[in-house]
Amino acid sequence: MTTGNGAGTAGGGAMAPTGIERALSAAVGAGSADAVVELLARTRLYVLVARLHADIPGWTAPLPMIRDESTRRTCVPVLTPGMLPPWHPEWVFRAVSLGELARTWPYDVRRLAVNHGTPYAAMVDARPGRLKAWLRAEERSGGREHGRLLTDSGGPLHGPLAHGLALGAHLAVTNALVWNRLGAAYEDYATDRARLRSPWGIPHRAEYRDRLASLMKNQLVGRVQEAVLRTRQTLAARLGHTPAHEEWSEALARTFSARDADDRALAERSLHHIARYEERLRADGALAPDGRVDTLAAFDLGRAVNVVRLALGARYIDPYEAEQDVLRVGELARGAYSSWTDFSLGYLMARIAHRAEDDGPEAAEATYRQSLAEHRILTQDPTSPYRNLPWS
Repeated sequence: MTTGNGAGTAGGGAMAPTGIERALSAAVGAGSADAVVELLARTRLYVLVARLHADIPGWTAPLPMIRDESTRRTCVPVLTPGMLPPWHPEWVFRAVSLGELARTWPYDVRRLAVNHGTPYAAMVDARPGRLKAWLRAEERSGGREHGRLLTDSGGPLHGPLAHGLALGAHLAVTNALVWNRLGAAYEDYATDRARLRSPWGIPHRAEYRDRLASLMKNQLVGRVQEAVLRTRQTLAARLGHTPAHEEWSEALARTFSARDADDRALAERSLHHIARYEERLRADGALAPDGRVDTLAAFDLGRAVNVVRLALGARYIDPYEAEQDVLRVGELARGAYSSWTDFSLGYLMARIAHRAEDDGPEAAEATYRQSLAEHRILTQDPTSPYRNLPWS
């Protein structure tokens, strides 16, 4: 294993775009081929594909090949997440795992060129024996990492655009995707388009515009759940303090007295779920003793940012349109919340309450643990945008 251009060492070159490139550079600098493979086995890798080819149904373009002039060897080039180039309408990317590369490897190629020609490059041995080591490494790693905060040092880090993108950081952490990028891919071209189709029902640009408008108006988070919280908020404003559970329940019964039976039942269940998980959050130190969640709008607004990024990756919109959409979402979020912590708790509560309603308490328990872990990453990690960006 060697660096592609002699610069991929732990101590040299400019600051790496993300922690992945920093870790790769350190492994290369230490001369550890096994450490490089172990890292790549946990990392989403990308290959360049012409959009014309990517749009052919049921066909996967063969792996690209380049010639490395320093070694005069043919290589398969891949990129790590921080090294994707700017968005282009006709060139897209396919995400691959190290194991997938091993299983589809061209029989006459002996090198994998990671980030070729950059300061964060590695030339990885791809002879048949090493391909087996790639598969073993992927099996040990369990696949790509999740629950990780990734920041692009060259992406927006300050100002309104960074603020808007940070609203989507929960899902970025969930999937270990860079949170502050409007670029060539969100996850990858095919996946971005597939995610827009399901669960979002967005097969084209016009539907994207309609669905984004719904998210910006908080029409998908649940009108009954929002009414449950508004009832408590209104009562708290009148009383001058957060009402007791019984007071809230009685006010809710009055609010929903003219609604149909299904809405009344859903309201009662939602009150129970929200009250229960607020207590859990207080016990776990994530919510102040006198704190409460007043709106679940964060869930729609956070998802709206990710839908924008998916649409950009799917080539339904261009970077300028995506930027304007993210800025509009940011304005709405600042009107609905007063801090990153409140926004994050609103997102977390919506996710848990919906899971409890849809799939039951046992399923919600796993969602609670995962969501709380991600909330803590975003509110406690010193590199998090929630620690480095002012809310207003």
